[in-house]
Amino acid sequence: MWVLVPQAVAGKLLGALRKPLSSLWASLAPLLLWLRATLWLAAADPAQRQPAGGEPRGTGEEEEEDGSGDGPLTPTSVNYHFTRQCNYKCGFCFHTAKTSFVLPLDEAKRGLRLLKDAGMEKINFSGGEPFLQDRGQYLGELVRFCKRDLGLPSVSVVSNGSLVRERWFASYGQYLDILAISCDSFNEDVNVLIGRGQGKINHVENLHKLRRWCRDYRVAFKVNSVINRFNVDEDMREHIKELSPVRWKVFQCLIIEGENSGDGALREAERFVISKEEFQEFLDRHKEVSCLVPECNDKMKDSYLILDEYMRFLNCRKGRKDPSKSILDVGVDEAIKFSGFDEKAFLTRGGKYVWSKADLKLDW
Repeated sequence: MWVLVPQAVAGKLLGALRKPLSSLWASLAPLLLWLRATLWLAAADPAQRQPAGGEPRGTGEEEEEDGSGDGPLTPTSVNYHFTRQCNYKCGFCFHTAKTSFVLPLDEAKRGLRLLKDAGMEKINFSGGEPFLQDRGQYLGELVRFCKRDLGLPSVSVVSNGSLVRERWFASYGQYLDILAISCDSFNEDVNVLIGRGQGKINHVENLHKLRRWCRDYRVAFKVNSVINRFNVDEDMREHIKELSPVRWKVFQCLIIEGENSGDGALREAERFVISKEEFQEFLDRHKEVSCLVPECNDKMKDSYLILDEYMRFLNCRKGRKDPSKSILDVGVDEAIKFSGFDEKAFLTRGGKYVWSKADLKLDW
C-alpha cells in the first residue's frame, strides 16, 4: 500500500505537468531542429553545400564548372569596357549605360598591370563610347600606359568615331595599334534609324575622315558592323573595299538579358534580331571581301574576355552578363575562373591574329 502512494502522487504530478511540458516542447522543437541542421551543414563536404544568397551571379562555386580547360586560363586578349556612357543610342546595344562609374586612372592602371603580369598581350578599350570620358584624355593615358609602360604588343580601341579629334591622334596615335570604328550601314538614313547618329554629324562621311587620319598617323584601321533587321539586305562590298580596313568584323545582332532584352534592360533589341540563315546570306553576299571576319552569336558568347567598369569579368554563357569579383580585389587568376571564357573557342574563331601594327607591314 505504501508503495502505491508515491506512484499515485507521481501520476497526479505528471498529469498536472503534461500540458506545460507539451507547450515547452512545442517551443523548443524548431530550435533543436535548426541546431541539428546547422551542425550537419558544418560537418558536410563544402561541395555539397548550396551557395549563399546575395552574392553577384558568377561568383558562386558552381560557376567554376563553366571553365573550358584543365589548367589556369590566360587573359591573352582582354576587352575592357571602362565606361558604359555613350552619346549614341543604338537600339541593339548590348553594353548599355546602366552606371556612370569609371575607375580612377591609377586604379585602372593597377588592374591593367595585373592583367599584363597574368599574360595579357592585347588590350581593347571599348564602352559605351571610350572617347566620352575627359574628351578622350582618359583613354589616351590608358593607351600610352599600356604601350609605353607595359609594353603590350597590341593596344586597340573600338569607338563610334563621333568624338575623335585629330589632336588626339597627334598626342596618342603612336601608342595605338588599331582603331576600330563601328559602322552598320553606308546609308545614312539606316544609321539614324538604328540610333547611330548625332546631330549634324554624317556617320559615313566621318568614317572616311577617320580613315585618312589613321593613315596619316600610322594607326591600323578596322571596321565593325552589327548585322541586324535594318541592314541585312545591304550590299557593302564596294564601300569596304574603298576603305580597305585591315579587318572588317561582322557580328550577328546579339540578345543579352538585362542589357537589350528582359527586365532591367535599357534597350529592346528584339526587333533587330535576324536568323542564322539571314546572317549567312549576308556573309555569302560579301564572301569576296578578303578582310571580312564573321562572328555569329554562338562564337561570341564564350570566346571573349570582357571586363566591365569595375574590372569584373562578365560571363555571357547563359545569355546574360554575370560578373565575377573584381580583379582589383581577388586578382586575375581567381576572377577569371568565373569568366566563362573558352580558350579553345577563342583560338578557333581566330581571336589571335597579327594585331601589332609593327608586324602588319601596312602601306601607310
